[in-house]
Amino acid sequence: MVELSATPTLDPSPQGGGKAAGPSLVDPFGRHVTYLRVSVTDRCDFRCTYCMAEDMTFLPKRDLLTLEELDRLCSEFVGFGVRKIRLTGGEPLVRKGIMTLVESLSRHLRSGALDELTITTNGSQLARHAADLARHGVKRINVSVDTLDAEKFRKVTRWGELSKVMDGIRAAQAHGIAIKINAVALKGFNEQEIPALLKWAHGEGMDLTLIETMPMGDIDGDRTDQYLPISLVRAGLMEQFTLEDIAYKTGGPARYVRVKETGGRLGFITPLTHNFCESCNRVRLTCTGTLYMCLGQDDAADLRAPLRASESNDLLRAAITDAIARKPLGHDFVIDRRNNRPAVSRHMSLTGG
Repeated sequence: MVELSATPTLDPSPQGGGKAAGPSLVDPFGRHVTYLRVSVTDRCDFRCTYCMAEDMTFLPKRDLLTLEELDRLCSEFVGFGVRKIRLTGGEPLVRKGIMTLVESLSRHLRSGALDELTITTNGSQLARHAADLARHGVKRINVSVDTLDAEKFRKVTRWGELSKVMDGIRAAQAHGIAIKINAVALKGFNEQEIPALLKWAHGEGMDLTLIETMPMGDIDGDRTDQYLPISLVRAGLMEQFTLEDIAYKTGGPARYVRVKETGGRLGFITPLTHNFCESCNRVRLTCTGTLYMCLGQDDAADLRAPLRASESNDLLRAAITDAIARKPLGHDFVIDRRNNRPAVSRHMSLTGG
């Protein structure tokens, strides 16, 4: 049994395979925080039906942290022993000047203080950024593709063009970037397509991860009509494929199997049917400098104020350690007819996927 503590432990041993960057943050439940997900913008050029309302109100640009401030915040977490940073959104590649942030953060890869700098994208802007991402040390990215049918793709994204996403995937692969496809399992929409998605992804040398829809933000619809338990998806896949459990980990919440017939990896992210909280190593930073210690809880810490209060990072370090001391054991996600309101009011695009 893990002994609870009122404050996080500063553990001097590094978590990861690279050079020690400093003490690591350990939450009240003994979990090392080694993974920072950073939403660089809440804006997106898609309006996916399970993620956003069609008529979204985005943050005023004046409220966003500058790219220099985001770099300073991320670097402070690296100093605390964070080994992996993922840039997310919204759609991170629509943030003006985003490559300057990627280039700046890549210095931590070269120093060995950071094991991985990666990105989650809808792929719409990937073709024009793939070369720069590879040049700055990004070796692996996640791309969201929920269907291979161009008309259905436009329907679920409202504005997206599948051909542009495919061009982006090919461009990234051409520059040596490994791709993992993320697909949200949606009842009545793509549940019959999942075997085809799996064969396509593995046939192109890409992993596939299936994700349950999450109850975050109002979306102009009823999530109970969308919710498809991954346990049912897995059971259906086992009628066609041999799924072999493996120990593969990427630092995120997915649990992986190898598909014997394709040789590829298949991941499952199951926040509702089998939550991943017991091994959570992540915190999420928004584009306004708000730190969420849990995706599914509202408690948050304002890091923008201490960031801007002083050129010294002392106040910022204190705010980070105080925040980690409040990291909860887990989320309270639930989707059913009796709980038809989102578990948290903010959209995934604000918190970062």
